[in-house]
Amino acid sequence: MKNLLRITFALAIVLCVSVAAQAQSGYSTGIGLRGGVASGLTIKHFIKSDAAIEGIISTNFRHRGAVITVLYEKHAQAFNARGLQWYYGIGGHIGFHEGHHYYDRGHKHYHDDNVVALGIDGVLGLEYYIRDIPFTIGADIKPYINIPSGGGYWDSALHVRYVF
Repeated sequence: MKNLLRITFALAIVLCVSVAAQAQSGYSTGIGLRGGVASGLTIKHFIKSDAAIEGIISTNFRHRGAVITVLYEKHAQAFNARGLQWYYGIGGHIGFHEGHHYYDRGHKHYHDDNVVALGIDGVLGLEYYIRDIPFTIGADIKPYINIPSGGGYWDSALHVRYVF
């Protein structure tokens, strides 16, 4: 229950930060699903015509926990194709995991009941906006580093968002 309250609180902060946004040329907000190494919900909101804030609530089933990620992303048109954009960005995450399922880079399991993981994230992706049906589809790679436990990791995923 504590994790659900933490996730809800973090999502509320992300939404409040993104309220004062300007419209982007294609869409202003998208909500959808992200599937990959870490799967979950994603929301992206443009704060300028070429910049967005993305919030991700995900789980890695192997580690049995929840991770909240917030990213600042810069967007640009890709390959002179209408609706296709590439983006890159940086942000951070906080994760809550069951200790006996979470392990560090050396595969040493934690024996604590709960593990809190803080870290820095990067993202590089490609997204296509389908104007006829208000959806985007995309793929990204999201390298991250956990600060307390050390080690770097790679996350890659596909996403689909309904946009408005």
